Amino acid sequence: MINEIKEKIAWEVIRTLVGRFDLFPEDASNNRNAPFHEAFLQAFKDKLRVKVFDIPFFISLSSWLHGLNTTLGQSFFEHSAHILSRGEKREYTSKKLGNLKVTPIQKERINLIITELSNGVGKPNLNKENNLIFYKHSMDEERENVIDFSADVFFEDQDKIVAIELKTVKPNSGEMRGEKQKILEGKAALFNKYQGKEIFFYIGFPFDPTSDESTSFNKKCFLNSIINMTKYFDQNETLIASELWDLLSGETSTMENILSIINDISTVQFQKHFQFLNDTSNRNEKGYKELLRKWHLYSELELLEHDDNIKLEANRSGLVRIYNQKPFDNKGQYNIVRYIKLKKTITFFQ
Repeated sequence: MINEIKEKIAWEVIRTLVGRFDLFPEDASNNRNAPFHEAFLQAFKDKLRVKVFDIPFFISLSSWLHGLNTTLGQSFFEHSAHILSRGEKREYTSKKLGNLKVTPIQKERINLIITELSNGVGKPNLNKENNLIFYKHSMDEERENVIDFSADVFFEDQDKIVAIELKTVKPNSGEMRGEKQKILEGKAALFNKYQGKEIFFYIGFPFDPTSDESTSFNKKCFLNSIINMTKYFDQNETLIASELWDLLSGETSTMENILSIINDISTVQFQKHFQFLNDTSNRNEKGYKELLRKWHLYSELELLEHDDNIKLEANRSGLVRIYNQKPFDNKGQYNIVRYIKLKKTITFFQ
């Protein structure tokens, strides 16, 4: 994994941690009154007694953990996937990019596939389904809108289109039928729009909670743990754990690298280290450069290595205020505009 990718993932890790620290429940003062939760938890008092000493705090912490799950699912995983694949989110809806179209024959075949899968008459078969919906037809043939659909990750190569729907590892029951319908219609519509290119549309899961190891997966076991997953989806249209991350990056050991970056940054000293790095007066302090390197902040390392020249040029060209800005804002977002402006001053001396 190249340093550019490592750094961008590190930015996402920092932003995620800053946000969650801001919301961490130091006590239960904001949740003093949760009568229904506390009443129901009385039934589990004997089970909680050994590990939980403060029920109101436990309730607040549970809410915080739910927020972390949401942040990872809706932000960190998706943004990291875009970084690795150099892709983006695509929304083919009436309010965004507009609805794509399929032919009546494609629509009919998709409905037939869904009906047979729902009734148990047929089993999911990726090759068979693709052959049914990917057929050559005249440009003049009548077309109709498909349902709104989006791809959390979308990227286009010279010869193929890859779309991925990222899901939590515990999707809602009954969700798989609708996901299958959306993916079939999405694939057919993308086939029509990007003629001559192979179309791949996957459903992806960031990790496998049924596996004994953090980056491995047991596809059969995991898919069987999701209600109706194997009823509607072929194993070949699913990506799990390292399989997902390696496809996104085009390399191996991607998930291991992501976890390594998180572990480098996410320590009990995170807040202390973040404050230290974000105080520009510490540039020349002992340990500053080593911490930038440990956190994979290569852009800041580059600026630090040319600090004397940057400061000189900043004074000459009126960029002193930019030079003195913090690398990260209060929400943990990296100040990329500052970096770009300061980097331009480096070339003046080269």
